Amino acid sequence: MAAAPLYCVCRQPYDVSRFMIECDICKDWFHGSCVQVEEHHAVDIDVYHCPNCDVVHGPSQMKKRNNGHRHDYTEPDDGSKPVQAGTRVFVKELQNRTFASGEEIMMHMKGEQVTTRYLERHGFNYPIAVTEMEGLGLKLPVSTFSVKDVEQYVGGDKIIDVIDVARQADSKMKLSEFIKYYTNPHRPKVLNLISLEFSDTKMSELVEVPDVARKMSWVENYWPDDSFFPKPFVQKYCLMGVKDSYTDFHIDFGGTSVWYHVLWGEKIFYLIKPTPANLALYEAWSSSPNQSELFFGDKVDKCYKCVVPQGTTLLIPTGWIHAVLTSQDCMAFGGNFLHNLNIGMQLRCYEMERRLKTPDLFKFPYFEAICWYVAKNLLETLKGESETLISDLSFIYQWQSHAHPYMFCRC
Repeated sequence: MAAAPLYCVCRQPYDVSRFMIECDICKDWFHGSCVQVEEHHAVDIDVYHCPNCDVVHGPSQMKKRNNGHRHDYTEPDDGSKPVQAGTRVFVKELQNRTFASGEEIMMHMKGEQVTTRYLERHGFNYPIAVTEMEGLGLKLPVSTFSVKDVEQYVGGDKIIDVIDVARQADSKMKLSEFIKYYTNPHRPKVLNLISLEFSDTKMSELVEVPDVARKMSWVENYWPDDSFFPKPFVQKYCLMGVKDSYTDFHIDFGGTSVWYHVLWGEKIFYLIKPTPANLALYEAWSSSPNQSELFFGDKVDKCYKCVVPQGTTLLIPTGWIHAVLTSQDCMAFGGNFLHNLNIGMQLRCYEMERRLKTPDLFKFPYFEAICWYVAKNLLETLKGESETLISDLSFIYQWQSHAHPYMFCRC
């Protein structure tokens, strides 16, 4: 059997799990990490010269920037083409827009007031802002905790997904490279990190989620230790965004509720109620071929602007449609959780994801499995309660029959 062809300066076989780039001169392939080319930088290269070829042919040629309002910045600066979400022009326009005040729908509560008992009695249908943390049960690092501290606790070799905001596109890189980018005063592009789940790292010991999120969480309460599937880790995320990072309108996966705490910096949330009409509009917008050119906030009656400053915790209920702008460099912590209070909405959101053919990477891990585990638990609980109720009624009937023999007489 013929040996596998070898590539790169490291002379290893082609590896589909690692980013590789082809030299436009010698046509050989190279691991980006071996030739110091990050995946998100590759899109900026017009003609790539590997380390061997650039000795003769000179350095790689970069694409020319022609506009600041399109994902493909090499398009001619044609004002007739719509502005696309995430671009420099879009962010500037967004900051100048007028929105309904988040105070119209926001509930302000103290940490000690946000309890499972309260939400079961009054419902969890509107966003909750908490500025007085005592009693919330949330444990976080000190406010001086830095992005370099994150690297120390998580490990610089961890591969992460980052978003190139101007292109609204994902790419992979090492955490150490992202930290290097973040701490560099010169940033040629806006990169956003919102999916660093750290439950399996040393940093997990520094964070405890709010009591209400832990006590209500289906995964924490119903996921069996002997499950065939691995336990989903979605409760502890670290979000590190630079100024002008933008995440377009979305519903958190599986219709999960979510908690955010801004450790330092500031985030701005644009919130839309999950009414049947708004959800229908959202699904149509999500499946539109020109989605990035249509600002979803313009399609609904009201889009609320909510500024979340340093030291504030925000809890967003099931199904709420929201976009997020990082108005200044920011570190935030957050997590997602499924629960009993809005099961119908959670299922509706999941069905919408299926219709939209949402990739598995962006869906709640093993959503159907956790639904089965919850249903099994509820069935056993109801069965137990029914047997207890029948037994109690039988005892009461017998007691009443002996104590008041004529009470149940039909004559």
